Amino acid sequence: MTRTVAQVIVDGLADLGVGNVFGVVGDALNPLTDAIRTTEGIEWTSFRHEEAAAFAASAHAQLSDGLGVCMGTVGPGSVHLLNGLYDAAKSGAPVLAICGQVPLSEMGGDYFQEVDNDLLFRDVAVFRATVTSPAQMPRLLETAVRAAVTGRGVAVLTVPGDIGDQEVENDRPLRFALPRPAVTRPDDPALAQAAEVVSAGSRVTLLVGRGARDSREEVLRAAELLAAPMVLTLKGKEGFEHENPYEVGQTGLIGNPAAAHALDSCDTLIMLGTDFPYRDWYPDDCRVVQIDTREEHLGRRVPVDVGLAGDVGATLRALLPLLSPVESRSHLDEARERFLRWEEGQADLADPAHDKRHLLGRVRAVFDNRDEEIRPEALAAAVDRHAADDAVFTSDTGMATVWLSRFVRMRNDRRLVGSYNLGSMANAMPQAIGAQLWAPDRQVVAFCGDGGLSMLLGDLMTIRSEQLPVKLVVFDNRRLGMVKLEQEQAGLPEFGTVLDNPDFAAVAEALGLTGIRVTEPGELDEAVRRAFAVPGPVLLDVLTNPAEVAVPGKPTVSQGWGFAIAKIKENLP
Repeated sequence: MTRTVAQVIVDGLADLGVGNVFGVVGDALNPLTDAIRTTEGIEWTSFRHEEAAAFAASAHAQLSDGLGVCMGTVGPGSVHLLNGLYDAAKSGAPVLAICGQVPLSEMGGDYFQEVDNDLLFRDVAVFRATVTSPAQMPRLLETAVRAAVTGRGVAVLTVPGDIGDQEVENDRPLRFALPRPAVTRPDDPALAQAAEVVSAGSRVTLLVGRGARDSREEVLRAAELLAAPMVLTLKGKEGFEHENPYEVGQTGLIGNPAAAHALDSCDTLIMLGTDFPYRDWYPDDCRVVQIDTREEHLGRRVPVDVGLAGDVGATLRALLPLLSPVESRSHLDEARERFLRWEEGQADLADPAHDKRHLLGRVRAVFDNRDEEIRPEALAAAVDRHAADDAVFTSDTGMATVWLSRFVRMRNDRRLVGSYNLGSMANAMPQAIGAQLWAPDRQVVAFCGDGGLSMLLGDLMTIRSEQLPVKLVVFDNRRLGMVKLEQEQAGLPEFGTVLDNPDFAAVAEALGLTGIRVTEPGELDEAVRRAFAVPGPVLLDVLTNPAEVAVPGKPTVSQGWGFAIAKIKENLP
């Protein structure tokens, strides 16, 4: 039986194990969505906004280590995919975007809704092509999928509206020939050079990122051998926070003083599977060895003495026998002591009774919480207590990510996804949709900023229509909180950040979700417990303190002075 172009595409995706395609239906996509309707093993998930669909595909790909697929129809439908696809590209997530196009005979004539997709997606895609003849199938689909998977990025396949239902002559089964990832390590001379550099140091610190996630055993052995404190990137939390006697938390603006000290006081830094971008947080004067599978990452953030291109685990297995143990554990012990003290202080701050029980809390509350509102630290800590040990977390860019970073531990089998490279708003809720469809039986928790949630609020209806048991935790501080903090640290008064929010819990109820609103600190723990106990989708709207300040791990005098100046300006008539 001869198949259409659309059926070849859908059958190929089903054969690859793609269970869900995310998008918004539209005329040029009709042959494709109809093929999905009649094909077993693959489902169409209808969104209200294509950007949300692309975010969901990105999260699905990151969690499954497989191919995520989204679709957008002609012109605006494809344009709406762009931000979510940038998230996938910068996260290294293999995503195939199938885009509609005007009829082939009208292309190039400024037809209604016509957009040049090949030009539009030029910067974001590792591969892009337009199907202009059924004879290009299935080769063009095979090429697009291979490009996305092997290039760890976005492939865009554009299908004109009059091509999808045309029959493919010389039809054949698809052969994707997707290779297994190669496990490589540097050659012996490079390892010897790295060993010489590391052995010259006595105060070694590890900076560990997501690229080391599958090499936990080797990384822990390195930390033990070198008596090295382990600083984690945000994406490195997953896999390295639990049962780790070397961990000292994160660095950067979301980090803590212990991690900053571990970096600033080391004489040797070993970077493992990380492209941590913030140059100001690297130590100024130390030896650096970096291990990464991607050669272009080596030395691009900080000058390195030795760059080793290879798998972190395989490289460490070859490198560690060349190293002698570091005898003194003072560097590690000092960093760990600082970290544990900082954690105790954070736990104290997360106590809902903190502002009344402690003298320091009462004094602080006079300046930053006069209305006795719920502190976001307390909310994040309550979620950590009540969430499942295999929960999947997503977080919106901004203060929601700060609180997750500091108070949610990625213990056991917990997973974490966010827009941590692109830094987009509005990602947490749609990424939670993709996560829940990846793992229907696992708890999925989205840390939503009120600004981020309201930006793509319409896809709450997707959660309702798909009956996905996602738990949406809204840090409702009526602010664009991170922007407010950035303004004040620069000495500027807060401007343009105030949000006139609705009652998000009432909105959720109106849309068919369970809505829970919390306004008093004493109600918080029970409300979080209830949110996780209620079956089905829940939106937990918690009014948090808008004046809360997240002190960075290494605050500067200029930041403190800028904050003081900003507060003076804000209180002037």
